[in-house]
Amino acid sequence: MIAYKLLKQRKDGSLGPLFINRKQRIEKDIWYHAEDHPTKGYAHRPGWHCCEKPEAPHLKKEGRVWAMVDIGDYIPHKRPANQGGLWYTANLMKVLEILT
Repeated sequence: MIAYKLLKQRKDGSLGPLFINRKQRIEKDIWYHAEDHPTKGYAHRPGWHCCEKPEAPHLKKEGRVWAMVDIGDYIPHKRPANQGGLWYTANLMKVLEILT
């Protein structure tokens, strides 16, 4: 299923998660299995967090890019509109394209 994920874009151009397991590097066209990394200060919600649309008004955009992703084995979550509306937590994710 197609979804969208906001990723950190490092100065060297590489991509990674915003908050959890921040050192991970994510490349296009590779399937990634979700890993469980409990992190102090964050709710425990394992899985790749993705959105139905490339919208997450509550998150800053500086240094970040939206990616179109393919996800598998996911659960939908209704979130407030100011948090982007419908989210998914997925056990599988593959970056298809970086949106500009």
